[in-house]
Amino acid sequence: MKPAAVAEFYSRLRAQNPNPETELKYVNPYTLLVAVVLSAQATDVGVNKATGPLFAKVDTPEKMLALGEQGLRGYIKTIGLFNAKAKNVIALSKILVEQHGSHVPRSREDLEKLPGVGRKTANVVLNVAFGEDTIAVDTHIFRIGNRTGLAPGKDPFAVEAKLEKVTPPEFKRHAHHWLILHGRYVCKARVPECWRCVVADLCPYKPKTPAPGSTQAVKAKAARKKANKKKA
Repeated sequence: MKPAAVAEFYSRLRAQNPNPETELKYVNPYTLLVAVVLSAQATDVGVNKATGPLFAKVDTPEKMLALGEQGLRGYIKTIGLFNAKAKNVIALSKILVEQHGSHVPRSREDLEKLPGVGRKTANVVLNVAFGEDTIAVDTHIFRIGNRTGLAPGKDPFAVEAKLEKVTPPEFKRHAHHWLILHGRYVCKARVPECWRCVVADLCPYKPKTPAPGSTQAVKAKAARKKANKKKA
């Protein structure tokens, strides 16, 4: 994608949502860190349901250590991989108390040393908690980077590197939120809703999904029914 098209791509996403925010609920940098660790292979909605009651009582690493691993499991048992995540949250809380004065470090290197924290999690914390221009590549951004041609890459790190290179400075602060939300609600994995995509004309992806109720959609539905009858 050429620089002018990249700028236009982001401009349209910004026009839709000038100040995007993470959909994870949190109280402070510490609870944000915990929420992001818990969100691995889980939905934000599912994490928020579990952390609402948790963060009402536990909002510091000291309180988390007092709650303990077993107590934490009781709050997050509806989240996938909760046993391993509980262990990591308790372990990282202990490190924060012992090595960082109970504060979340503002260093990528220090963040990535914490149990359960990888590059994506570190990028989210640096961006959301500390306002740094980092781009956290999740499955949505990886898909959009490749599908649209905005930042093609074979792995998340390659897509991140390309996004860092092609994204104009004025868009970097919110880039990953615009892309995540676009991927979550419009440029979906199985059935992208191209008919309501504000950057569809900038995207090489084919075929474009027709608008519900349109002549094209009705014909496509009829064709699917016909094909299914033949299979039966």
